[in-house]
Amino acid sequence: MTATDRSVELINAAAQAAADKLAHDIIAYDVSDVLSITDAFLLASAPNDRQVKSIVDEIEERLNKDLGAKPVRREGDREARWVLLDYVDIVVHVQHSEERVFYALERLWKDCPQLELPADAEATRGKAEEYAQAQGAGGELS
Repeated sequence: MTATDRSVELINAAAQAAADKLAHDIIAYDVSDVLSITDAFLLASAPNDRQVKSIVDEIEERLNKDLGAKPVRREGDREARWVLLDYVDIVVHVQHSEERVFYALERLWKDCPQLELPADAEATRGKAEEYAQAQGAGGELS
C-alpha cells in the first residue's frame, strides 16, 4: 500500500507552507505500509519556539484554506517545542531543533520511502546545521 493521492496533496501543501515560513530540514515519509492509522509523516523544525508556532499556524491555515482540511487533533501548542497536527491521512510534526535532534524521528522511519516534496521544501535540507554553525561562529568571543 502507498500513500493516497489526497495524502500526497496534503503533504505537499504542508511542506510548501513550512518552507514559506523558513522551516528547516523538511522531509516526508510514506508510512502507510507500517502504520494503519495514517499514510504519511511530515517532519520540519525551527530554531526557536516562536518560529515553530508560526510554521504550525501557516500549515494549518494553508491546508484549511486551500484544501478544506482541518486537523482532528493539535498537540504541543503550549510549549511549542514539538507541535503535532493530526489530519488522519497525514501527521505533521514541527519540532524545535533541539527536540528534532534528541528524538531523531528520521531514525525511526528511515526504512520508509521518502515522499518527493516541492523544490522549496527540498531546499531546506541541511538548514538546521547551517544555522547552528552560524550561531556558534557568531556567538564566540575573540
